[in-house]
Formats: sequence, structure tokens, C-alpha cells
Amino acid sequence: MKHSLQETFNRIRSFFREAPLDRELNEEMAAHLEMAEEENLRHGMSEDEARRQARIQFGGVQQARERHRESRGLPALDVMMQDLRFTFRTLSRERGFAFIAMLILALGIGANIAVFSIVNTILLRPLPFPASQQLVRIVEKNPTAGESSKTYTADATQDFQQQNHSFQSVSGYFAFSGPDNVKLIGKGQPMPATGILVTQGFFETLGVRPAAGRLFRSEEFVQHSRPAVLLSYPFWKRQFRGDRSIVGKTINLSDTSFTVVGVLPDTFDFGSVFSPGTKTDMFIPYIMDDFREDGNDLALIGRLKPGVSLAQAQKEADLLFPQFYFAHKHPEFGKGYTAQLTGLKEYVSGKLRRSLIVLWCAVGLILLIVCVNLSNLLLARAAARSKEFAMRSALGATRGRLVRQLLTESLVLAIAGAVLGLGLAQTVLTYLAHQGAIALPLLSTVRIDGVVLAWTVLIAVAAAVLFGLAAGLRGSAWNLQEALKDGGHGAGEGRRHGRMRSTLVITEIGLACVLLVGAGLLLRSFLRVLDVDLGFEPSHAAAVSVDYDDGGNAAKRAAIWQEVVRRASMIPGVQAAGISDNLPMSRNRSWGIAAKGAQNPTRADFVDAFVYVVSPGYLKAMGMRLIQGRDISWDDIVNNRNVVILNQKVARRLWPGQSPIGRIVNVGGAQTEVIGVLEDVHESSAEDHAGAQMYLPSTKQFGPEGAYLVVRSSLPPATLAMSVMKTLREINPGQPATEFKPVQELVDHATSPRRFFVLLVGIFAGLGLLLASLGIYGVISYSVTRQTQEIGIRMALGASQTRVQLEVISTTLRLALIGIAFGVVASLAVARLIASLLFHTAPSDPLAFVGTIVLLGGLALFAGYLPARRASKIDPMVALRTN
Repeated sequence: MKHSLQETFNRIRSFFREAPLDRELNEEMAAHLEMAEEENLRHGMSEDEARRQARIQFGGVQQARERHRESRGLPALDVMMQDLRFTFRTLSRERGFAFIAMLILALGIGANIAVFSIVNTILLRPLPFPASQQLVRIVEKNPTAGESSKTYTADATQDFQQQNHSFQSVSGYFAFSGPDNVKLIGKGQPMPATGILVTQGFFETLGVRPAAGRLFRSEEFVQHSRPAVLLSYPFWKRQFRGDRSIVGKTINLSDTSFTVVGVLPDTFDFGSVFSPGTKTDMFIPYIMDDFREDGNDLALIGRLKPGVSLAQAQKEADLLFPQFYFAHKHPEFGKGYTAQLTGLKEYVSGKLRRSLIVLWCAVGLILLIVCVNLSNLLLARAAARSKEFAMRSALGATRGRLVRQLLTESLVLAIAGAVLGLGLAQTVLTYLAHQGAIALPLLSTVRIDGVVLAWTVLIAVAAAVLFGLAAGLRGSAWNLQEALKDGGHGAGEGRRHGRMRSTLVITEIGLACVLLVGAGLLLRSFLRVLDVDLGFEPSHAAAVSVDYDDGGNAAKRAAIWQEVVRRASMIPGVQAAGISDNLPMSRNRSWGIAAKGAQNPTRADFVDAFVYVVSPGYLKAMGMRLIQGRDISWDDIVNNRNVVILNQKVARRLWPGQSPIGRIVNVGGAQTEVIGVLEDVHESSAEDHAGAQMYLPSTKQFGPEGAYLVVRSSLPPATLAMSVMKTLREINPGQPATEFKPVQELVDHATSPRRFFVLLVGIFAGLGLLLASLGIYGVISYSVTRQTQEIGIRMALGASQTRVQLEVISTTLRLALIGIAFGVVASLAVARLIASLLFHTAPSDPLAFVGTIVLLGGLALFAGYLPARRASKIDPMVALRTN
């Protein structure tokens, strides 16, 4: 054992003393050869013959040196260092090739790193909470109409908190907080901010600890307690410049003094988990007693007890929740509540699983195309180095040693490409993390972590093997005779070498075809989404949040709304103006509506419908279309008339085949007259069917939850913004500087996940197309260069320029058509796999397939034409003199 350790130590020491030991070995071998020469001279040989015989008896000097170095040192490490030194010398002489190879690899590996970081963040990595696998989202089993069908009342929440035995804690947040729902009043103009109401124990349930100060205390969730607020980290840094002394001080929020009790950590981003694409500035206690008369408004989160499974908790919830449906106030509704328990991670990201896997596969295809392209480059380079490989083989280098050398070159290129790719991916991810317009969960937390770095190493090594192995095996197969044959006068390209490169190009075209067909299908789906009739016209409409103080008086609110709409309508360029407490594709809530019939309607008699409390002019400003009846009037609002406008879906449900105008419905316990029918509006997404909707006047009976002024104008929103804000501040000097947003942004936000995936897949498809085109050009151009003498001879014998061009182009098209044929077959299978992601688009959509075939064929033709034209310009006399 001691001898073994000493021997290993001596080998390591000898490795680092390589140069002195090599000098000693050279001196020893020189002395040995000198002695052998002298012995041969004594036997009567001539000086030259004595030297020759001494070397024959000694054997190969280089081989002896290699055997001695292997016996004294660490062979693998020693050989690796030799290979690395040789690689750096070789690549430094071929900087153009090295730069192109590293750039192509940086694009392929960088794209893979970026996509894997997104996949890792959204699908693979746990949520950024301690023991996040215990966190559960609780919603209705069959939600049918927005957040109201996914949420619970304060009473139901409290009952479940007290009666369940499966959860350590159950908490929640108010699900209907709109953006910029509070205003920070200080020096200068009031600043809009977004506040979220949370129930007691919300942050403790998630396992969030404050970065400064403390969390809420139980006494702050009681009526008439001193108002408290927790600040989000970005808002604290932005608004208070990270001043820790703000903790314990008061700030004015919407004319109420709040004590800042703490600042949440920068790792906690409420919007990224619970409301993707939205910002949250602060958190305020949700006081149960203030909301007991309201309907469903709490989104519930629970943390399971250790050892309790999700299935066990589900069984308990199935027993408890049916007892909670307005049990204290509306027992006639009977069993109404249900509960579906889903792991919070699955609830947040589960719907994106298929899209992300498709995106991951698409970027994997890009890496394969990159590897195929580089294989072709390395094969061409190996052919140019054929004499070098043949001579090295003749001098004793084994095939394995040559393959190892070429794989080392590939690995160095792959590592350099991976380093550049990391920089590229970091830039892309930093940009995406700050894109609030993309409604993807957890996107703001995406980053390059240890798992991503390990993935980078894995794909870099895999790529090096994939693109280096073919060239390594082919390059190591050269011998002196074949090298001289391929490099001699009039030699054409070796057939096996040409077939391998052609096969790689066919593979590259097939992979690009799959990418292009997939991108084409997704693009067709996205265009179909954009073509959906939303039931309103978002173009030329813009909205702004309106701040006002009506003191809870409906008459005062009516007067304020009427003045705002009147003044806004008078602004030059404004065609229509109106107010609503909610906007399509934004936050939403639903109420029950039932046709007049039974005196005591049950839950089964009610239709859950989205609710919009609006003013006259709103429907016109949004570009909505009345089919029957009339719009709401100011007279309805001033006189507190119970009237409602229904959409087609509700009208058909309540009175199929009959006119609903003049009929009476039960809304919120009030008998309400139907005055109009509106064309269905897509209130949540263009891809979902329009739900049931009703539009009510802002009266004493039907109070709004906020107010958004919507104006329709052909002028750009930026042009109108100043005039609109000036008008609002003339009415209310305390109006905060809320952003004046085009309604189109709401639509874009709703379609942003599909747009995001289509954009990325489209970019990958374009990159694949470019690489495939370069691959075709490279193969044909190389083939023309190798056949310069042959083409020159044929032209000397009478072949025309046109004939030469046609032959080169026909070779190009043959490769392209074979690759396209394989690609189309593979694309048909892939299209079926992504069928669930397509919107009103068949997996065999002819336009996507025909467009891909034409595009690939056209680019192949162009890529082949350039070398064909060059071939036809060859001077036969020059070609015959070319060596």
C-alpha cells in the first residue's frame, strides 16, 4: 500500500517536472545511440551505415519517448495536456473557422440554456417558499365564471380554518384587487399603487419572513384597529429608496394613515405566483368582519400538516365544504360549495406544461441542427487535413489517439460556445424577467442557477461528442495512399466522405422541416386567435383608473360619474366615453341571476354571470354591439331603476327562443328589468368561449368596485393622455398619475403566453432554416471546389455553362427533396403531438406544410445556385493546372 502511494506521488511529481525529465531522457537516448554507433564502427561499418543500424536496433525514438513518458507519469492527464496544447495551436491558426464554430454553438447552446432556465423555473424548480410541496390551492371543483367561482366567503373560510384537521394553516387573499387601487399621498401629485388584502397568517402559511420590521399581528385583523401595511421590496426601494427607518412610520394611503410594520424580502413576488404579469406594491390586512355581507372574494391557500397527503386532505374537504355555502344566511341554496385541492406548484404552472415541453423540444432540435452543421464543417476540415492524419498514422499514432485529438478540439469549441451561450442566455433572461407584459408565472424569478450550469455542461459535452465524433472517426480513417489519391491531380471527392456529408445535410433539412411546420401551425393558431371576434373593438379605445370620493352616497357617485363622462366626451378627438368598474380580460367577478319564477329560487335556478357596473356611453366606447333593446341611461342611474343588459348567452339560457326584453330577473335579491341584449363578449380570453354576462347601472342597489374611464378616439392614447388627466384633475385634484392604457394592452396581456411561445418557436425555426441553408451551401460549395478539375475537363470537352449549373442545382434539389420528404413524415407525427396547443387549426393544415415545402425548396435552390454559378465560371485551363 505504501509502495503504491509512493509510486502515485512520484508519477504526479514527474508530470509537473515534465521538461527536465524529457531533457534527461533525450540525453540518455543520445548517449545510448552514440555507444551503438561506436560499436558498429568497430565492426567495420561506414559512418552512415553504423548510424542507421544503431537506430534500427534501438527502435523508434519517438515511440520510445512516449513509452517512457507513460511509464513515469499520469498517461491520461499527460495526453490530455498534449491534446489541449495542440488544439490551441491548431485553432489559433484557423481563427476564422474557430470563430464561426463558436458563434454557431453559442446560438444553439445559448438558446437551450435560456429555454431550460424557463422550464426549470416554471416546471422543475420548487416554488420559492420553504417546504413548498406542502402548499395547496383550494378552489371550486367546477369553476364556471371567473374568480367568484374559485373563491369563498369570509364565513366559509373561517369555518374551514376552524374545522379542518389536515392543514397546519389556511389563509387567503382578496381576489378582486385591481391595479392602482390605492394612492400614496405625500409631496407632489398622489402616486398610484396596487395593494392586496391578505387574511391573518397569509405570509406565515407561505413561510415568508420580512426583510425589515415584522409581519402583521392578530390584533391588526380586528375592526377599528390601527391600519397597518407591509411594503413589497421593489416598492420600498423605488418609493422610499430602501430607507429602513420607514418601518414604524405612517404613510397616507387614499386619505388614511397606515403604519408601515415591515418590508417583505426581494425573493417574494406575489404577482409572479398568484397573478402573472401584474405588480404588487403593498399588503393590507383583510378584516373578516368588514366582508361578511359580501359574496365569494377570498382565494384560499393552505399548508398541509406533515404526513398528511393531498388525497387525505381532499377527502376531508369533500365532507366539510358542502356545509359552508352561505350556511348562516342562505340555507335555501343547500349544498353549493365544493373544493378541489391542487398542489400550489401544479396549480400555478400545470397548464403550461405541454407548451413548455414543446418549446424545450424545439430548442433541442436547434441544437441537433447546430451539431449536424458543425459535423459538416469538421468533415470538410478533416478532408483538408487528410495528409496530416495519414502522416501521423504512418508515424505511429493510433486511430484512437487521432479520434481523441479531434474530440478534444470539439470539446474546446463546445466549451467556448457554452461560455458565450451563457452570456447570451443571461442577457435574454434578464430582459424576460423584467417583461411584465408577459403573463407567465414565475417569469420574474427566472435565473441561471446550479442546475442550469450543470445542464450547460451536459449539453456542451453532448454537443461536442455529437458533432465531433463523425469527423473524428472519418478523419482517423485516412491512410497515406487514400490521402494521396484524394489530393492528387484530377481526384474527385471520396465517395464515402461525400455520402456522409450528404446524409448530414438531409438530416439537417429534415429537422428544419419539423421546426418550420411546428412553427407554422402555432403561427396559424395565433393568427386564428387574433381573428376571433371579441365582441368589442380594442383598437382606438383606452382606459384610465378614476379616483373619486362619494362617501358611499349613490347620488353623489352618479353626479361625479356623469360629470367625468360629460367632460371627457368634450375633449377634441374623443368619439365616445363611459365608465365601468371592470374591463374585459382583466379582473372579474360573477353574481347569480335567475328568471322570475319561484318565489324562493334555489341555487340550481341561478346562472353565474360576470358583472359589470357601467355608465351610459361605456358600451359605445368599448365598441360593444347591442342586438336588442336600449343602453343604460343617466335617468336609470339618477332614479335608481333596477335595469340590466344581458348578453346573448344569458338570454338563451333563461328564455331559449324568446325575447328577454321587458322580462324580470332576480339579481342580488332585487327584481330587475331586462332592457337590452348585448352580443357576447370574450371577457377572459380570446381562446375561451364567452361566458354569461350582465351590465348594471351604478345605482344604490348595484354599487361598483372602482371605476375606469374608457374613451374611444382615432387619436393615439399618448396624444390624449394629457388632456384626459387634466380633465380628471379639474374634477378631482387628488387624481393620481395613473397610466392611460390602450385597451389593446389588455388583449395583448391575455394572449401573451401564446405570443411568447409562438415568437420563440418562430425564432428557432428561422435559425434552423438559416443553418440548413448554410449546410446545403457548404456541402455543394465544397463539392464544387473538390471537383474543380473534373468540371474543368468536362467543360474543355464541350459541356456548356448551363449544363454545369443544372447538374449542380439538381444535386442540391435532390438532397433538399429527400430531406423534406423525411421531414414531412416526421412533422405529421409531431403535429399530432402538439394538436392540443392548436386553436382552430388542424394538425395537417395544408398551408403550414405547403408553405414549409416551398420555403425550404426555394432556399435550397438559392443555396445551390451560388456554387452552381461559380462552377460554371471555371476556366478549364486554370482548372487543369490546379493541384
